[in-house]
Amino acid sequence: MKVTNDDLASKSASEEIKDYFSDVRKTNDCPITDVLARISDKWTMHTLITLGKSDKLRFTELKNQVEGISQRMLTVTLRTLEEDGFITRTQFPQIPPRVEYELTPLGKSLVVELIGLSKWANDNMGKVFEARGRYQLKNN
Repeated sequence: MKVTNDDLASKSASEEIKDYFSDVRKTNDCPITDVLARISDKWTMHTLITLGKSDKLRFTELKNQVEGISQRMLTVTLRTLEEDGFITRTQFPQIPPRVEYELTPLGKSLVVELIGLSKWANDNMGKVFEARGRYQLKNN
């Protein structure tokens, strides 16, 4: 569902939001909070998008393409993504060991949703910067 600021002002969109989120009462019971907590950090998003651009990548290839990530952070990120079923890790029995990572169908479906979020961010970043500027002027 694509919701714009104008849509939010209408009663029908507001009702739709209330209906959709009616069962969310506590933060710790909310599936959105749970999933977003796992995927919303900087490195997870970049890793998912990088894997989405390729069929399969090895660890070093990923590290080179996710600018600024440390080896340790990439390892932690990949383990979390594998645990949640967003990626698969395939280890090949050879010397030196070769490991490849790729998105699962679940991971691919998430990256498709990230495209919509990215489009929204690109379309609205100017408004966000303007709002930040107004806020800074008002609060300084």
